[in-house]
Amino acid sequence: MLAGQVMAADNMNNFQDIPLNDINGHPTSLKAYAGKVVLLVNVASKCGFTPQYAGLEALYKKYKDKGLVIIGVPSNDFGGQEPGSAEEIVTFCKSKYDVTFPLMAKIHVVGAEKHPLYVALTGKDSAFPGEVKWNFQKFVIGRDGVLLGRFESRVKPDSTELIHAIEAALARS
Repeated sequence: MLAGQVMAADNMNNFQDIPLNDINGHPTSLKAYAGKVVLLVNVASKCGFTPQYAGLEALYKKYKDKGLVIIGVPSNDFGGQEPGSAEEIVTFCKSKYDVTFPLMAKIHVVGAEKHPLYVALTGKDSAFPGEVKWNFQKFVIGRDGVLLGRFESRVKPDSTELIHAIEAALARS
């Protein structure tokens, strides 16, 4: 899986019930976005891919009224590229990239302390198994909570393949 993979939707994993905390530390889950297509992205403020925040925000603004939500999940797992506190992350995202899409609390996406959401997204029973390799890896989750696609960090938010996967997910009922 070098660039991206998309599947037809026969994957039965549902990620909506796995608890998360939002960037302010309040309990939530993907169930809060039930009925929406979710683009879940592990993000970092000091990465070569950090400028993708601008593309993610543009994608969010373009498709949010059609049912897309982008969720940024900060992680410091790769090169210590997200060392900031929740407040620092929010300030950076808003001041540098005018981010308005939801952000979650910083979590681990790899390693012994990997968050249960990423265990499910990347584990052997996932439609797209395999460890997250770097920041800004993208997962497309359908309105029903089913994982539909996975895209590597180098796939930009405005790439044809990612937009096609999002539009296909939005078109599904």
